[in-house]
Amino acid sequence: MQKFTTIIITLLFTSVLHAQQTQGPIQKEKWHGNDPNKQDTSAGYAQAVKAGNVLYISGTVALSVNEEGVKRVYKTLEQTLKQYGLNFSHVVKENLYTTDIEAMKQYNFVRKQFYKGDFPAATWVQITRLYMHEARLEVELIAHFPEK
Repeated sequence: MQKFTTIIITLLFTSVLHAQQTQGPIQKEKWHGNDPNKQDTSAGYAQAVKAGNVLYISGTVALSVNEEGVKRVYKTLEQTLKQYGLNFSHVVKENLYTTDIEAMKQYNFVRKQFYKGDFPAATWVQITRLYMHEARLEVELIAHFPEK
């Protein structure tokens, strides 16, 4: 039985290794505003990465959790979506990080205007601080391209 198990494990490992070798790297299309590198090399990220039919948008920040700050974040996210011909109806997942969840709940009406009643799966988390020390809100999105 042990020999049989060893053979099965070896076959599984070999098939996984072969699949990894034949697939090669993922095709990624990056965007980072007007940056010619299409990514921020100092912090090490891209504002958006398209892989297959999925668009991953990095966190967009606001310095305050008020009506103006929330609106600015979602306007910036809207512009990133537009770079790829998408809008908020294509968003399937939203992750929101804030240092003040109660303030965000108060200004949720601003966020909801961008989704126009078609809300994505969402996770909201209160944290002690963000990468940018002065930032108070960060929102990242995952959007899907329509099937052709």
